[in-house]
Amino acid sequence: GYTQFQSVGVEAFTGFASAFFIPRLIIPGTAQVTLTATIGAGATAQIGAMKINEEVDALEVIGIRSVTYLAATRVLAGTIVVIPLYATALMTGFIAARFGTTVVYGQAGGVYDHYFNTFLIPSDILWSFVQAICMAIAVMLIHTYYGFNARGGPAGVGEAVGRAVRTSLILSAFVLVMISLAVYGQSGNFNLAG
Repeated sequence: GYTQFQSVGVEAFTGFASAFFIPRLIIPGTAQVTLTATIGAGATAQIGAMKINEEVDALEVIGIRSVTYLAATRVLAGTIVVIPLYATALMTGFIAARFGTTVVYGQAGGVYDHYFNTFLIPSDILWSFVQAICMAIAVMLIHTYYGFNARGGPAGVGEAVGRAVRTSLILSAFVLVMISLAVYGQSGNFNLAG
């Protein structure tokens, strides 16, 4: 952002861009991709392997409702995992943006901090967290669904993982956009003057 702002002579607004875009779009999107590529893909592969090895059928035989048992634990685990993932990503995003702007590009720390503190809205962090939780639930539900519908041995599990990753990336981006439009769509809580 610094080099883009510098090309039009307003590099002081880098702090604004960090405060405005990191919690609203960058960190929820990063958490979504990370959750999809790691936890979600692993859940699909695990449930798919259980389905192919007839372990899911064994749960049904002993009287445990497999969909409820396996899906609920995966969704709960994804929701729990996104909390420290989100917090770490948010802190790292803020620190990296400040470091890059002040140390690498040489902007005065006071200028960056002024614009960052002026435009950072605490409710943005709360809404960002809500976005991350909603996307985690969507991702884990999608991966659980594809895991339960895996067929055809290990190759079928691999295909199910690929389909689940693709679908969850698309749906999570849709969830991110819809929540952003619902929260910020009318006003955007943005006023550069003043």
